[in-house]
Amino acid sequence: MTTDQLADLGQLEQLAPGRALTDAESLDRYSHDDAEWADFVPPLAVVLARSTEEVASVVRWAAERGVRVVPRGAGTGLSGGANSIANSIVVSLELMSEVLSVNVDERYAIAQPGVINDALRAHVAAFGLWYPPDPASSAISTIGGNAATNAGGICCVKYGVTRDYVLRMTVVLASGEIVSLGHSTAKGVTGYDLAGLMVGSEGTLGIITELTVRLLPLAGRDERAVIGYFPSLEAAGVAVAAISRAGIIPAALELIDHTCLVAVDEWQHLALPSNAKALLLAKVDEAGPAGEALTDRVADVFVDAGGSNVERATDAAEIARLFLARRLAYPALERLGPVLTEDICVPRSAVPEMLQRIQQAAAENDVVIANIAHAGDGNLHPLIIAPVGDDAAKDRAKTAFDRIVADCLDLGGTVTGEHGVGLLKLEGARLELGEPVIRMHEAIKHGLDPLGTLNPGKGF
Repeated sequence: MTTDQLADLGQLEQLAPGRALTDAESLDRYSHDDAEWADFVPPLAVVLARSTEEVASVVRWAAERGVRVVPRGAGTGLSGGANSIANSIVVSLELMSEVLSVNVDERYAIAQPGVINDALRAHVAAFGLWYPPDPASSAISTIGGNAATNAGGICCVKYGVTRDYVLRMTVVLASGEIVSLGHSTAKGVTGYDLAGLMVGSEGTLGIITELTVRLLPLAGRDERAVIGYFPSLEAAGVAVAAISRAGIIPAALELIDHTCLVAVDEWQHLALPSNAKALLLAKVDEAGPAGEALTDRVADVFVDAGGSNVERATDAAEIARLFLARRLAYPALERLGPVLTEDICVPRSAVPEMLQRIQQAAAENDVVIANIAHAGDGNLHPLIIAPVGDDAAKDRAKTAFDRIVADCLDLGGTVTGEHGVGLLKLEGARLELGEPVIRMHEAIKHGLDPLGTLNPGKGF
């Protein structure tokens, strides 16, 4: 590092006293998210920001020196969107972790980006309110990161994704300017929907430093679960397609395959079945007789599709235990080796065919592919596992990854349903979007970030 660079980093330390990290351990820890397969280069420094103004001053410092800025939440991303690149600093928002206010009458909360999803949900529950988006990583992922990737979740088949709940935000632009986007009113259509544009932009257009999110009443829901074990992934896929065809909108419809069930149970000892090829977990939350009737319809569909031991559960603890298995599937598999995570989304009617093609990709490339899915909205997460140190298996895994992306697009799907493009899905995103749409993206990026300061090379 040159004398000038050392002097510049000294100035950076003045902008965030005691929170501009340059030691090797910190640079390594903050250099990548949970996407182990995506490239990264250690950053020049890591800044643990505490305020919007501090983020703005750091971005101005970087822009003046031609340094790139990589925004980061909790680092739980699975696409490499928070991976640092050459000549970059990482700006972590993890210390900006306060719920600033809750407006009960208007049903919204204002939160900093470092607030953990579950912490926000618990906070607003004390006011009788509910924040629906619930990614499987809700216990560890941040609201800012959820917004950056437009995260979905287990109940989003009925209640929608993060973008559906973001009303307003404070954003630091690539110039260091601070702007407020969106509105806090129930309706508002003044100008372009720039807040909606920021959601899912993966930190390439601005850094979100405050969010106003819409809330729903906590009361009025009565949860019931239906579980069914299936003799094959395809049979479970048939049940998913049949649920959609019947016009049933469950509060959740999740798939866990045999590999995931075994991995979770060996780790957590939840007494899960070891002989099922696939498990479907459905949740219905309509109250009263309507909820009972809908639960019966879901159970009938499971049986008609070949499900066995179809059971209903109304006990809250039992429902939580079953869905905990779904949430723990990814970390359970990580114990087996590096996991290359897919995040494709296909039409619900194409779920059986896509599951079959995933199995073909596994067989043809001699790799282990486990499957979890937000099956109710066609969002599938094939998890490709390669043993540590087996470079040949890693190459085969990448080939299977590309094959799955191509099959997804062939079936009319999209290459990412909620994790974002990051670095892992760049090629697939370009295939999906096409050159005219890529040029639109590039025009927007250049208009808001002409110097390419914010998270360049990510997202499209």
